[in-house]
Amino acid sequence: MENLHQTLEKEGYKKIKFKVSKTQHLYIKATINGVSGNFILDTGASNSCMGFDNVDTFHLNPSKSKTKAAGAGATGMFTQLAKNNHIKIGRWQNKDFDLIIFDMSHVNEALLQYKSKPVHGIIGADVLLIGKAIIDYYNHYLYLK
Repeated sequence: MENLHQTLEKEGYKKIKFKVSKTQHLYIKATINGVSGNFILDTGASNSCMGFDNVDTFHLNPSKSKTKAAGAGATGMFTQLAKNNHIKIGRWQNKDFDLIIFDMSHVNEALLQYKSKPVHGIIGADVLLIGKAIIDYYNHYLYLK
């Protein structure tokens, strides 16, 4: 029987390595608008997000949003929306991708308290759904189609 990687490769999936932090977060590298960054891969986050402090770095064009963000330990956070971005994770990419922008300082402060690396943002379920994601937790691979 073929292994998972060979089967998924035949189906057009791209294999992307991720790391598991001390805090059990999944860390993955992604490129947004040509700029590489570190992200948490979060199956529980409905949308991919970026911190306000990274708007210029990743060449985002924010616009107003009526949506309020909520996450572990915080609710009702002000957000902005950045439309039409180019996201690349490994060899997988999407050229018309939207990002939610909000204050991620509480996320990075919590990571730093546990001596984990801060992140630029979060890759959420929107990417996982678009990319028909399969996560191989044991071998630390994300597969996107």
